[in-house]
Amino acid sequence: MTKLLLLISGLLLLSETAGAQDQRRAFAGALFGVSTLSADGRSTTMAPEAMVSLYKPENGIAFNAFAGLHLFRYFSVQGSYMWNRNDITLLSSFLTAHGGGYYEQKRRSGQHVLVADTLIYFRPPESRVRPYLGTGICMVRFASREVVHSVSSNLAAPEQDIKGTKVALRSHVGIDFAISPGLNFRYSFSETISGNPISPHLMPAGERRLANFQNLFGFVARF
Repeated sequence: MTKLLLLISGLLLLSETAGAQDQRRAFAGALFGVSTLSADGRSTTMAPEAMVSLYKPENGIAFNAFAGLHLFRYFSVQGSYMWNRNDITLLSSFLTAHGGGYYEQKRRSGQHVLVADTLIYFRPPESRVRPYLGTGICMVRFASREVVHSVSSNLAAPEQDIKGTKVALRSHVGIDFAISPGLNFRYSFSETISGNPISPHLMPAGERRLANFQNLFGFVARF
């Protein structure tokens, strides 16, 4: 983190303002792609008892809309809205000397994310290809209200909504390809890490944080 702050400070000191180079300082865009959530699982054993739990997410669709301002030649700020939808399957089971039980439940889930980002570019604005590195703070709203399928035996599956609002950290890398002076094609790969609202509903409860990986493609317009 210290090295990143030093890099940002150095770029700001060495850079001219974007306005001195190009009047197209404002930008906005939209990206579409695939979202992948991280899984979690846990096992506990204490003879003659054993418990195992996990959840398995499926790939889903993702959308990202953003707008920002080029403050310096190599430094920009932007605000983003992100949305994704993923199916998840929850599984918990236990075994004792007197028997056992399990449940398996398939749900739909979605996330709404508001992000404040900073972007560092590695080539000047006039370049046709501009890779960048970004990071930001997010507010993530996770919700799973729709149960698609549920089976159980001697162990109750979650009946309530699974939801939570968490502060998160987003890191992303990408590259802009110039199509015209006012339009770029963008590819972005991002990782958003937050508290996990799913794992506490497992038995035994999971312990990992929730990561959301997104591969996105779209366009950026400069004004």
